[in-house]
Amino acid sequence: MAASQDVNPELESFREQWRAEVRARNTATSGQQQPRGSAASARAESSKDAASGPPRPTHLGTGKPKVVDTEDDYYDPESRVFDEPAPVQAKRADHKEAKEPVTALEHYERAVEKEGLGSLGDSLSLYRKAFRMDHKVDQKYKNKHFAAAWAKPAHPIKPPVATQEPPATVPLADKSLTTESLIATFAGLKIEPAKPPIQGMPEPPCPIASLPEEILVHILQDVATSDVADFVRLSRVCKRFAWLVGTEDRIWRHICLKSIFGFNCMHYDFQVQPNWRAIEDPNGRILGGGDGSINGDEEADGKHTPDELVQRRQEEAYATTVALHNTIYNSSWQKMFQRRPRIRFNGCYISTVNYIRPGQQVNSITWNTPVHIVTYYRYLRLFRDGTAISLCTVEEPSAVVHHLSKDNMTLHKGGAMNHLPSSVMHLALPARWKLSSIADYEDKANEGEEKKQVSLADSEGDLFIETDGGGNYVYRFDLSLRSAGRASRNNKLLWRGFYSLNKDSGDWDEFTLRNDNNKPWFFSRVRTYGFGDA
Repeated sequence: MAASQDVNPELESFREQWRAEVRARNTATSGQQQPRGSAASARAESSKDAASGPPRPTHLGTGKPKVVDTEDDYYDPESRVFDEPAPVQAKRADHKEAKEPVTALEHYERAVEKEGLGSLGDSLSLYRKAFRMDHKVDQKYKNKHFAAAWAKPAHPIKPPVATQEPPATVPLADKSLTTESLIATFAGLKIEPAKPPIQGMPEPPCPIASLPEEILVHILQDVATSDVADFVRLSRVCKRFAWLVGTEDRIWRHICLKSIFGFNCMHYDFQVQPNWRAIEDPNGRILGGGDGSINGDEEADGKHTPDELVQRRQEEAYATTVALHNTIYNSSWQKMFQRRPRIRFNGCYISTVNYIRPGQQVNSITWNTPVHIVTYYRYLRLFRDGTAISLCTVEEPSAVVHHLSKDNMTLHKGGAMNHLPSSVMHLALPARWKLSSIADYEDKANEGEEKKQVSLADSEGDLFIETDGGGNYVYRFDLSLRSAGRASRNNKLLWRGFYSLNKDSGDWDEFTLRNDNNKPWFFSRVRTYGFGDA
């Protein structure tokens, strides 16, 4: 007792105040353990009841998300289809959300939206606010968006009683059959007209069912020329169309060789300079500029004119396509179009990067160290003439992809017209692109590197991007074309290297890619791009 009386009253008062603060903090955070870890912890709780349900909606505004099968796609917005341009907004510095979230559920929904866009810092902050307002907000979110997924029907649905056997001409589906084998069973089927709306009445007319096979194939070829996706979707109309889409190799040959989606649009040599100027030989003759496939680094030797060199390159590209068709792709033009590396021009490639940086400390004695999760995006749009646009910004895809054009780059050159929504394009850089070929490995061997024995198919699949830095430097991206998901192809770009070239000295330097900034690029279709000509 004597010892307790000698205690300093000020020290005892400080201890009591400290204990009160600790008790208040523990009481306030007792129901908020879930969102403290990360945005993924809140997602894990909701997945207990919705594991068997549909994928969680991401509320991405104008973008329509598609289901992706790889974990790498979760934090990127690239697996979306952008239908319409973003609404007109004010200047970015004065930009505010159209409607600020008020309730806990609105904060949670906005957090899900930000997380789907890859903005982990904003989503984590919104998750915390939502749980502070209502510790059961995740359950309300599940009840609002996923109630129908796991709701049990009021009455059990009885299977219909079969009244008659199926027609003998229609083969029954066998789960053991592959897709090719199943389509092959449709060979003898015809296009059947729709059933009459009232039993006993005559069938409605179906003119397309009476067309000759040659005319029907010609119609399908015209559809494939306008849009390959629409041509493939015709296989859902009937089994006869499914058989034609899956087996008619004449149409797929036309797509590969003659359509705007084929390999005649691919470039295996640079067509322009990084600043989009035409490539000229020492005699001032134009070698590139989008009018043919010719190596911009190859000098005219006086024996061939530029037109003859272009013709020779086109013949070599055609011979390579035929050789791959007869060997690697088993003489199937459909397999070649689906599997051979190619660039897609009806959209852009987007890479979402998140990194953590420490925040400002108010004083030296803190319970935790503040950090910020910073999100930025890399955009890459490729054009048919061998040019490209490269952009790195913190603006979200819905506010950028519809402005990613050459006209906007010219409009906002030097920071002009900064009040327009497309003013983000003043940060964009001109670039050029080409795909790899067997000639790239031969060039490395000529430069003194060890020559590698690679096949014709293995030499393809790499993409080289060179951007004009605006000064004495040119930046080069070495990427690899890959596929993400089961159905899509050539929709993912992986980093292989990042380099810079000093124009004055001619020296190449390599940038070291850390784990937080070498995120892959994913393709997103933008319908306003059309066929990607401009």
